[in-house]
Amino acid sequence: MTRPLSVGIAGLGTVGTGVLTMLRENADVIAARAGRSIAVTAVSARDRTRDRGISLSGLRWYDDPVELAADPAVDVVVEVIGGSDGPARALVEAALAAKKPVVTANKALLAVHGAELAAMAEQTGVPLAFEAAVAGGIPVIKALREGLAGNRLSRVTGILNGTCNYILTVMRERGREFTEVLHEAQKLGYAEADPSFDVDGIDAAHKLAILAALAFGRPVAFDAVYVEGIRQVSAVDIAFAGELGYRIKLLGIARRTDAGIEARVHPCMVPLSAPIARVDGVFNAVVAEGDFVGRVMLEGRGAGAGPTASAVVADLVDLARGRFTPVWGAGSGALSDAPSVPMAAHVGAYYLRLMVVDRPGVIADVTAVLRDAGVSLESMLQHGRSPGEAVPVVLVTHETGEAAMRSALARIAALDAVLEEPALIRIETA
Repeated sequence: MTRPLSVGIAGLGTVGTGVLTMLRENADVIAARAGRSIAVTAVSARDRTRDRGISLSGLRWYDDPVELAADPAVDVVVEVIGGSDGPARALVEAALAAKKPVVTANKALLAVHGAELAAMAEQTGVPLAFEAAVAGGIPVIKALREGLAGNRLSRVTGILNGTCNYILTVMRERGREFTEVLHEAQKLGYAEADPSFDVDGIDAAHKLAILAALAFGRPVAFDAVYVEGIRQVSAVDIAFAGELGYRIKLLGIARRTDAGIEARVHPCMVPLSAPIARVDGVFNAVVAEGDFVGRVMLEGRGAGAGPTASAVVADLVDLARGRFTPVWGAGSGALSDAPSVPMAAHVGAYYLRLMVVDRPGVIADVTAVLRDAGVSLESMLQHGRSPGEAVPVVLVTHETGEAAMRSALARIAALDAVLEEPALIRIETA
C-alpha cells in the first residue's frame, strides 16, 4: 500500500484550519484523486491555547515554523502564515533548502521574493506550488501555466480583490459613498480593520505581478506594477459611469506590447457589455487572451477558508501524483527578459470629471488646455445650469497618452474655476 503523503501546516488561521478541515472531511475523494491519502501530521502556529473549532490532537506542534521544515516525517510544507518577510519567508526558504516541496497561499511573498524563491526551487529540484495565492478557489495559476501553455498570451485582466469589488458594487447599487460602504464592509468581515492593502490596490498588485510572470514567462516584477486604489472613486462618478454605459471596477491589467510588458492596477470604466463588468460582490474574475484559444474567463470566490483551502489541496494532490512544473512555467534559462513599460507610456481613453463654477468661458478654458496638450474629446456631459454655483462636468477623451493627460490635468486643476481635484478614471474597452 502506498504511504500517505505527510503534510505540515504552518499557520492555523482561517485558511490553515480550512485546509485541515477539507483534508479530513473529503479524505476519501482526495485519496482517490491523489492516488494515496494525504494526512496532516504536524502544525505550527503562535498560540497553542486558541480554540480553532477543530481537533489538533495527535499532531506534532512547533512554535517555530522553521523547525516544522526540519521535521524528517514531514514530506510537504504548507505555508499559510502570510506576509512578504518574517516567519513565512524563513519557513519557505528553510523548506526549499531541505529539499521539501512547498505549497503556499502567500501572494505577497511570491510577488516580492518570487524570483529568488523560484531560483532556490529550481536549484534544489523541488516544487514550489501556489495555486491559492491568486483568486482563491479559481484555478487560474493552473490555467495560465498548464491549460494555456501552447498559447502566446497577449493580455491578462482581472478583478483580483473581493473587498474592492464588494465596495464598488454596493456604492453602485445603493448610491452610497466610499467611506460609508467601507465601514459596512469592515463590520461584515469583508474588509480588514486596516483596509489599506485592499483599497489602495496593493493586494491586487501582488496578484497581478504573479499573473504577469506566468502569462509572459518572465521573472516576477512587483516593483514594475503601477498601483492606484479606489479611495477617490465617488458615488457621482459611479452614477455618471452608468449613464455613459460603463461600470467602474478595480482591475489588474498585464499586457504584452511592442515595447515590453505593461502591468497596472487602477479603477477602470468597463463597458456594460463586457462579461467582467457583471462580476459583482466579493467575486473575482480573470480574463486571459491567447493567440489560439482566444479569450477565456474564469470567475469565482477569490478568498475565504473554503475556496483558498480548495486551491491548497489541489496543489497537494498534484504533488501526491508527482506532477509539478517550473514556478513560472519554464526554467530560468528560458524566461523572457522583456522590459517593463512605465505607466507614462500608456495610451487609452479617459473619463475626466470636474467640479467647476458655472459661468461663461469655463468649458472653453478647459478644452483649450486639452487642445494644447494634444488631447481630443469624444463627448461632454453636463446636467442643467446653476449660474455662479458648482456643477459637475464630465469629459470623455479619445485615445491619448498618459503623459499628455497628466500634464493637461495639472493645468486644469490650476484653473480658478475648478473647485476641487479633478477625478480621472481610465476607460478599458475590453
